[in-house]
Amino acid sequence: MKQGKSLTLASSFKTTAVKSSFLLSFCLLLLCSVPFPGDSAHVSKKQILQNIKVPVFPNRIFKPKAFGAQGDGQNDDRGAIQAAIEACTQQGGGQVLLEPGTYLSNGPLHLKTGVNLHLAAGCQLLFGVNPADYTPLVKVRWEGTVCYNYSPLIYAYQQKNLAISGPGKIDGQTEKFWHAWKKGNNGKNQDADKPTLRQMGNDQVAETTRIFGNGFYDHNGDGQNDGDGKAHYLRPDLIQFYACENILLEDFSIKGSPFWTIHPVFCKNITARKLKIGKGTTNDDGIDPDSCEDVLIEDCEIHTNDDPISIKAGRDQDAWQRPGSRNIVVRRCRVSSEVGNGFCIGSEMSGGVENVFVENYYIKTADNGINFKCNLDRGGAIRQVAIENVKMDSCGKHGILFQMDYHSYRGGNFPPDFQGFKLRKINIAQSGRVGIKIVGVPSQSIRDVALENVVIVKTPLATEFKHTEGVRMKKVWVNGANLKP
Repeated sequence: MKQGKSLTLASSFKTTAVKSSFLLSFCLLLLCSVPFPGDSAHVSKKQILQNIKVPVFPNRIFKPKAFGAQGDGQNDDRGAIQAAIEACTQQGGGQVLLEPGTYLSNGPLHLKTGVNLHLAAGCQLLFGVNPADYTPLVKVRWEGTVCYNYSPLIYAYQQKNLAISGPGKIDGQTEKFWHAWKKGNNGKNQDADKPTLRQMGNDQVAETTRIFGNGFYDHNGDGQNDGDGKAHYLRPDLIQFYACENILLEDFSIKGSPFWTIHPVFCKNITARKLKIGKGTTNDDGIDPDSCEDVLIEDCEIHTNDDPISIKAGRDQDAWQRPGSRNIVVRRCRVSSEVGNGFCIGSEMSGGVENVFVENYYIKTADNGINFKCNLDRGGAIRQVAIENVKMDSCGKHGILFQMDYHSYRGGNFPPDFQGFKLRKINIAQSGRVGIKIVGVPSQSIRDVALENVVIVKTPLATEFKHTEGVRMKKVWVNGANLKP
């Protein structure tokens, strides 16, 4: 899916990000005739599921061992696996079969159209941890802003009909190196690069100048480096598919991600099911659909340090004219988080998020159970969200949270639009601070929130509501008391 698609959606989401500027307000008037899709026709869960199709692959098998892979965990099998991928796509697609064994890939695997990378039972795919192996740099979205960086460990760009499947295991081995780029490490960490990239997105500088990684990239093939030639320290995702269509992720186990674990960006028609996702380093989100459309996540077991599932749509100005996320179903998942949220939307949501359905969802532990998060840099909107049949054992801070004061605020005044939420049949055993917290800002209330059949057994403070409109409660019980509207 090219980035130009869904411009109507992205433009309409931008409307809440223009209040502090007369010039931008004038631009808004020019856009006011463009309808917000959620205003005209709310898409049902049934419609979304009917639109999602699992890719089908030809009955051809390509074995990396036939291309020289050893599968002994010692020799570098990357070249042989990539050669099998290339042969598979060139012959019209099929299955690249990793047979039982331990395969070491010193560098990324780039999936191509028509390829199902199948990990057989007894197969383990390990990734090396030398950053130099993850060059040349590739186009990615890093924490909501587009740039060029080290390749994700598994990557695809503008491909169709892709899969990673099978009962085998993937390990990014972050504990051997990548975790050091989080902080400390004698200054060799992400602290300087993060604000630099965010400012580039804010200033809308050309993507071709946003070069991180090792600082080397030749955009036009003239042999000259277009980067600064300096080392940068933005950790790569384990899996990122960028602008791809028709994706299946099924059955495998995955852990040890340097950064976000599974991160489709600007993608369409995604099915992720029966996955087992374990911890990486910090910021190891499990599954983060980012500006994606028609997504099904089901029957997954996710236990991470950070957010197990987070719906995203880009950061601040860099996302305002790009597609948002919409038409997403999450069901029958079991999750836990050490420092994050059981389920969340945001904080990178500036392209807009709409039509999200979550059901039959179990949260063992999390700081916040359900969180809709942003800050006033973001703009954009979250609209039409339905969450039903959720059980939470323990939330360290909040059971249900709507917040517009998320960290890393840079001083903007673009309050997002939150409206159209239905939360039903939510059972929370314990919440450490507040049961239900919904706090907007004076210039932008959080609107149209329906809470029905919500039970919070134990929490110090039942509710905290500020700057809200249309919060409706029916059969909401907190600390044994029935809360009245």
